Amino acid sequence: MKNFLTKEKWNPYLAGALVGIVAVCSVVLTTQLMGKPEYLGTSTTFVRAVGFIEKEIAPNHVAGNDYFQKTKIKVDWQMMLVIGIFFGALISSLCSKTFKIELVPAIWKERFGKNASVRAIGAVIGGIIALFGVRLANGCPSGHGLSSMMQLSLSGLIAMMGFMIGGFITAHILYTKKEA
Repeated sequence: MKNFLTKEKWNPYLAGALVGIVAVCSVVLTTQLMGKPEYLGTSTTFVRAVGFIEKEIAPNHVAGNDYFQKTKIKVDWQMMLVIGIFFGALISSLCSKTFKIELVPAIWKERFGKNASVRAIGAVIGGIIALFGVRLANGCPSGHGLSSMMQLSLSGLIAMMGFMIGGFITAHILYTKKEA
């Protein structure tokens, strides 16, 4: 029998159960350690990471920024989670021998060509739009999808439906081939 770490694809039910355990543990442990529950999510981490960088470039701007007065720039468990996601994915791809460096994914290449600069510009623009949406929705798909849905929150269900519908529409617009 093949070791599960070396499999190219994991059983989605096992992966989902493991993520569920992490989500529950995040609430239990943060409640015990910090006195209030903190839920699984990653979007605030990226804002804090930008704050770390900006603090080095323009410290006066960060000091005067209302957001960073409320949300302190710090390394917390969620930032460690994001770092762990990166290294976990790297280790998983190395163990399963699926690791590869790919500047332009095949699906992008087929639709938009193989220019890596165009792909990079598209990724940056997409990232800006996504982060704007995340801040507007007060959380990312992992936060709403995992944490809010775990609490059976109606707002989480509505947010996830919006994320999914938006993703389907965007994928359809970007990747459906036009008939000549």
